Amino acid sequence: MRCSTFTAIYDACVLYPAPLRDFLMRLGLSGRFRARWSRQIHDEWKRNLLLNRPHLTRAQLDRTSDLMDRAIADSVVTGHEGLISGLDLPDPDDCHVLAAAIRCGASVIVTFNLKDFPAEALGRFGIEAQHPDEFVDNLIDLDMGVVLAAAQRQRAVLKSPPLSADQFLETLLKQGLVQTTKALSAFRTVL
Repeated sequence: MRCSTFTAIYDACVLYPAPLRDFLMRLGLSGRFRARWSRQIHDEWKRNLLLNRPHLTRAQLDRTSDLMDRAIADSVVTGHEGLISGLDLPDPDDCHVLAAAIRCGASVIVTFNLKDFPAEALGRFGIEAQHPDEFVDNLIDLDMGVVLAAAQRQRAVLKSPPLSADQFLETLLKQGLVQTTKALSAFRTVL
């Protein structure tokens, strides 16, 4: 496995949907970048998922977050709490994400909520907010093989029900990964 120092922090909104969380985890396992999050980020996606999907249990989601933490070494950012009060974002509830990004030396916050992380607020820390599709598209430009392998591994474990390549691509498209889906569709025969 490669070891990169390029670091991306995943916002709660990209960890909330299971298909996207799984894909981002598989990409994080590639070693092409360091995937990071914090306990607060875990708490946020799990809290929202429990509100919207009452058939899920806290124990199930805690198991998922524990597996994530174990899968990627040093993924959980700590020691950032003291930075939160000194930060200013449109939504003060997002300051913990920026604080974690600063603490772990992240270059990117992967989020759907781009308006909540304006360039002028992040730029002074050398951090950029990217939509997950932009993030993966940039990774495709860097190493298409890594993205393709992550997609292949994700699709291979989907057994209940199994998905055809087209169904898998449709799942990624539903996650907002338009450019990613377009790039991967050229490889549908090997997905």
